[in-house]
Amino acid sequence: MTDLSEISAAALGRRYLSGTIDPVAATEFFLDRIRACPDKAIFLLLTEERARREAEASHKRYRAGRPLGPLDGVPLAWKDLVDLEGTVTTAGAEVLRHAPPAKADAPIAHHLAAAGMVSLGKVNLSEFAYSGLGINPHYGTPQNPFDAATPRAPGGSSSGSAVAVARGLAPCAIGTDTGGSVRIPAAFNGLVGLKTSEGRIDKTHVFPLSQTLDSVGPLARTVEDCILLDAALRGAVATDIRRADLSGLRLVVPENVVFDQAEDGVVANFERALSVLAAAGAKVQRRRIIIIDEMFATGAAHGSLTAAEAYAFHRELMEGPDAARVDPRITSRIGAGKRMTALDLLAVQAMRKRLTAALEAELDGALLAFPTVAHAAPEIAPLEADVDLYHQVNLRTLRNTMIGNILTMCGLALPTGLDGRGLPTSLLLSAPAGDDSRLLAIGLAAEATGIDGRN
Repeated sequence: MTDLSEISAAALGRRYLSGTIDPVAATEFFLDRIRACPDKAIFLLLTEERARREAEASHKRYRAGRPLGPLDGVPLAWKDLVDLEGTVTTAGAEVLRHAPPAKADAPIAHHLAAAGMVSLGKVNLSEFAYSGLGINPHYGTPQNPFDAATPRAPGGSSSGSAVAVARGLAPCAIGTDTGGSVRIPAAFNGLVGLKTSEGRIDKTHVFPLSQTLDSVGPLARTVEDCILLDAALRGAVATDIRRADLSGLRLVVPENVVFDQAEDGVVANFERALSVLAAAGAKVQRRRIIIIDEMFATGAAHGSLTAAEAYAFHRELMEGPDAARVDPRITSRIGAGKRMTALDLLAVQAMRKRLTAALEAELDGALLAFPTVAHAAPEIAPLEADVDLYHQVNLRTLRNTMIGNILTMCGLALPTGLDGRGLPTSLLLSAPAGDDSRLLAIGLAAEATGIDGRN
């Protein structure tokens, strides 16, 4: 059997077309790898019967010469926030372990099934999707695969989605992003992660953290995969996104906030990636972005929209006896929303509207560029032993990515290679809301330049 553990989703689809492998064999390959994987905290549920049924249907379409598209027959993993018919959506929470099964697929699951994709199962995450580290005391924490000696954080909240792809258990996976929950685990695991614009992809029957800020997006090995998955998630049958010309592209690198406490390896790889992009024609501008300082100042004074909306959604649970069954590191974050006043919420909403417009005007067609996370994957043991350290590192992990969520941007995390310890680092490109297609076209071009250090 051909080793498919490092294949991209698009490349697997091309293998099907060439006849060198078929969807049934590929699906069994990945199911076998999942069952044999020693890390049992990655997959919370295998949907083997569904996967085999979908793979067989895809195989028949290829034999008839009528595949549904480039992802027909490609297996994937779902973050366990997404309803799949007949399965429990746990949201990584013990209190939902025995919740009633979903009566139907979420629209995004229906769309990917309509594209012919094969659902392998549901993967782990931070409880209620409320952490950038990916630690889960109820279902276990997926281990970052880049350090065999020391357990390191997988990144969150889409921890299982990232580790499933990085460990070769699935060619691609679906996650959600509220403050960085696709881009952070992508960064920690050497993957491409797409944070889509608000409203671009349907969130119906996707368990919420923040009804305003949540977005759905893919984690994959290539930008091409993210483009195809973005289209399929929206129910589109094709995409017109093509590689952009980097000549004349302007990249604005903030000189404030995003490099605070940055690790040397992260900065070195970021600067090398920028040099590669500049050699390909991009123009790099560095300056202080006062808007970012204002954003964080407002958050420090008034709280966060995520906390307010999370508390509103979970209020009954938080005020009842089952609150004790939730990770206290999560309840403390949700509880911050309870302490916010109407004035606080209005101040945060007004800031977001004003600064989003101001940043788009300041960029004037340029993209923001900075490290996705200022550090590589941290060790898990110190974070589990010290609650204060956990919160400090969690906030630092989320700091760079949350800029895009609060200021209504789409973002693409791209690998920039490994640091001196062999841990992945990442570059984040961000564009104003609605500019996803242009961002992805630029991402294709950036990836082709070899910013991951392999060329």
